[in-house]
Amino acid sequence: MKEAAFETKIIPPHLKQYLSEQNYDLYTPIDHAVWRYVMRQNHHALKDKAHSAFVDGLKMSGIETEKIPNVAEMNECLSKIGWGAGIVNGLIPGAAFFELLANGILPIATEIRQITNIEYTPAPDIIHEAAGHAPILFDPVFREYVQKIGSIGAKAFATKEKQELFEAVRNLTIVMEDPKSTPEEKAAAQRLVEERQKAIVGISEAEKISRVFWRTVEYGLIGELENPKIYGAGLLSSVGESTHCFTDAVERLPFSIEASTLQPKNITEMQAQLFVCKDFDELMQGAEELASIMAFRVGGTESLDKALKSKSVATFELNSGLSVTGIVHAIVKDENGEAIYVNTTGETALSINNKQLEGHGKDYHAKGFGTPIGLLKGNIELEKCDDAALENLGIVVGNFVDLEFLSNVSASGRIVNIIKNEDKVALISFEDCTVTYEGKELFKKEWGTFDMAVGSRVESAYPGAADPTSYFSDSIKEVEFVMETPAPLTELEKLYKEVRVIREKNTFCDDCISKLIAVHNELNREHQNDWLLRLELLEVATVNAKLEQIVEPLKAELEALRKEDSLKNLITNGLKLV
Repeated sequence: MKEAAFETKIIPPHLKQYLSEQNYDLYTPIDHAVWRYVMRQNHHALKDKAHSAFVDGLKMSGIETEKIPNVAEMNECLSKIGWGAGIVNGLIPGAAFFELLANGILPIATEIRQITNIEYTPAPDIIHEAAGHAPILFDPVFREYVQKIGSIGAKAFATKEKQELFEAVRNLTIVMEDPKSTPEEKAAAQRLVEERQKAIVGISEAEKISRVFWRTVEYGLIGELENPKIYGAGLLSSVGESTHCFTDAVERLPFSIEASTLQPKNITEMQAQLFVCKDFDELMQGAEELASIMAFRVGGTESLDKALKSKSVATFELNSGLSVTGIVHAIVKDENGEAIYVNTTGETALSINNKQLEGHGKDYHAKGFGTPIGLLKGNIELEKCDDAALENLGIVVGNFVDLEFLSNVSASGRIVNIIKNEDKVALISFEDCTVTYEGKELFKKEWGTFDMAVGSRVESAYPGAADPTSYFSDSIKEVEFVMETPAPLTELEKLYKEVRVIREKNTFCDDCISKLIAVHNELNREHQNDWLLRLELLEVATVNAKLEQIVEPLKAELEALRKEDSLKNLITNGLKLV
């Protein structure tokens, strides 16, 4: 198997399934021309509009204007700031995306937009990832913010409806970027997204993080409200958006976490509303404000409810340090609505300090797990009991005990094992055990050993596993990277390559001049609607007297093409740089 380009960072094993290879040879001469056009436009348009961190970072990131960057080389540059680059195939699940960021790995989609979507594309592509995200990561405070929002996003609960929305959005980005998609297919994909959005009731943690990320890392402005600079990658990588964001069509508002989490987003249209932060420190404060109200920080019954609603693998951690990973499917609550007993369904694992306990993996707890939560009668915090206190309660291996909780849950059985987390009691295992609550049996002795997680309070809950490498070991895929063979160049692609080779050599011999004139003639014979190669030819011709004969014809051809609304801005902006 060939290794992908992410040598400088350790990729968590369960995330490797989302990574791919660049397959650099698949880029066509037209792809490189698209990259060059956007980069030249952005250098010109952004020199006074972008935050200085972007301008400086562009120089340090190893990204060139003339050709699509090699991600391996970018990875080497990012390693100087302790980051790395991971190649992904388009949109990946939000939790995986944010966990990569939390680990200091910039996900990079290596596809490049079609020439028809050169101003803006909803699909992730290398222009957006490399030219938008990578340069500004060289600012230390912004880099810290991105990693912070990644760590928060990785622990944000989503709902089943949110996951269905993600799949619809992923489908939309594919359809919108596919040149073969019909207007009917695009409309259907858009309708599906709208339907999935309407199905979402309330705002999940994952949706809040998604909106904040969108309003900051993707589409953020910084500085003074009336005269801000751009730092969001969606703006920095879009020829159209970077200009549109300063027009009267866009409402600019002061950044706040509350406002940015309430705003809907439409990834298929230019943004009509943008938020302006004072500085990157304000973003850090906002991230901390958001984290403070999330389940992984708040804990308690509220966090268990979110785990239950997610209907997915989740982890809750008790104040003994023991973590339970599985799908929460039932919570028994007291008259005050507080959780007093929790059940998972299906494969469940127990961990301490994010390391799975030996003998307590999902094979052993294959059918689920249940445990009481709370104080023992007498307001005793069982997890804090030392050996003397345990002995006083009769909690000694070999003893038969009746444990009564304040909630009136009781566990009666013979103790066969006690596991500690340093000085805290974390797990007590019973044989011949019955657990009851108000006359109802929660655990029957014929079910076997009752492993009781010890903890008077749930400290944290979050999606995924405490020890993902162990929990997901049987589902971690070893990805085989298949190097595709580039298709033969089309006649138009050969013309683009001809011009590129001559421009890069920068030696205009008589033979080169003849070839460029021949390219122009061929464009007029077979490719009357191609505007980008004409711009490249005009760029070369205007600085070379030997090509004077094609300057005016090229200008006239571009003027004719500029009458099409879809090409007007593109050609106008291109001519400004000639």
